[in-house]
Amino acid sequence: MANPLVAIVGRPNVGKSTFFNKVVGRKISIVDDFPGVTRDRLYADAEWCGNFFTLVDTGGLELKSSDSMWKHIQKQAEIAIDTADVIILFTDGKSGLTAADEDVAEKLRKSGKPVILAVNKLENYSIDKLFEFYGLGLGEPFGISAEHGTGIGDLLDEVVSILKKSGSREEEESVKIAVVGKPNAGKSSICNRILGFDRTIVSEVAGTTRDAIDTPFTYKGKRFTLIDTAGIRKKKNVEEDLEYYSVLRALGAVKRSDVTVMIIDAAEGITEQDVKILGYVHEEGKPSVIVLNKWDLVEKDDGTVNEYVKKLKEDLKFMDYLKPVFVSAKTGQRVDKILDLAMQTLENSKRRITTGQLNDLILDAVRVSEPPSVNGKRLKIMFATQADCTPPTFVFFVNETALMHFSYKRYLENCIRNAYDFSGTPVKIVVRERSEDER
Repeated sequence: MANPLVAIVGRPNVGKSTFFNKVVGRKISIVDDFPGVTRDRLYADAEWCGNFFTLVDTGGLELKSSDSMWKHIQKQAEIAIDTADVIILFTDGKSGLTAADEDVAEKLRKSGKPVILAVNKLENYSIDKLFEFYGLGLGEPFGISAEHGTGIGDLLDEVVSILKKSGSREEEESVKIAVVGKPNAGKSSICNRILGFDRTIVSEVAGTTRDAIDTPFTYKGKRFTLIDTAGIRKKKNVEEDLEYYSVLRALGAVKRSDVTVMIIDAAEGITEQDVKILGYVHEEGKPSVIVLNKWDLVEKDDGTVNEYVKKLKEDLKFMDYLKPVFVSAKTGQRVDKILDLAMQTLENSKRRITTGQLNDLILDAVRVSEPPSVNGKRLKIMFATQADCTPPTFVFFVNETALMHFSYKRYLENCIRNAYDFSGTPVKIVVRERSEDER
């Protein structure tokens, strides 16, 4: 369902970061021969033979050191161990088995997590160099060279095998709805109302939900998967604990969703953090529904809804296509409208316009408002076509891309939206250059 976490741990300077960079395919971790270079947890999505997981690099473990820096590194590594689905213990085949390796292995055995033993730096592979590592009691060691990439394939095969056995599986074909928002906005309460039973713990304490929780259900004959996520706080407010990974999984839930439902506390009003979360949803190109929860706590008159919508459009100018709904998870008021709106926005994101209809529309738009000229040159639109859906993506072929001003591109988008219902979904416009004789 969500990408499983694979943590790389071990004593300092055994090649963890080199392995991390090799697997994810780019240099994220700093690699140096000086121990303790990697102090904090680093993470990146990785793929092996069609299997996706999140790889977590950690600092070296010096369990018996009293130095404050090593204590900090140890805390970071322990968090990675606590949240991991599989742990790879790295050791150094050149220096051989050490007491520090035994200390780390003992700690990992107590975690109860699946552990794979990697013996690194075996550029000149010899099975004799692996014998002593059997003494760690972690099963068969894998001899590898992270620097040269040898043996990594067998190691990753084992990682994937364990992940499959532990229940990681491909998602069934269903509409995935990610429910996101700040802590304590009522995400879990909304999910429980939609499902009709208490699937997740609801508490007044912000941050009760720690992971992205997937729940399959059926609505109007269609299969859905509801993903309840942890609250996404400002970076400076994210403590150095499991919440770091909770936020990571929440953002990952947005990426793998078909529709995103954003929960906002109506009693508090839209905040800067709400805008940032919605900005992330917009950048990912996801159709979305904005749910203003706790509507029962808001003092209302005839113009309250219009005032809220106006405020939303002011704060969310980048997504004026928004679809808001005002609900109360506590009373159940209008919660049943959320799924219908989600289905509608998803359908809008799949809408396709024929090339003929689109070009007729653009021709009329240009007649009404010609493109402004730049240094005596005027933009000419040769033709346009819809290249993709979810989100709807339109490609405009023009005489010179530099002449397409942002404001005119916005005008063309509005013309498309006025003619066709793309509410609730972003629309992308791509401009490409094409000479007139290529028309």
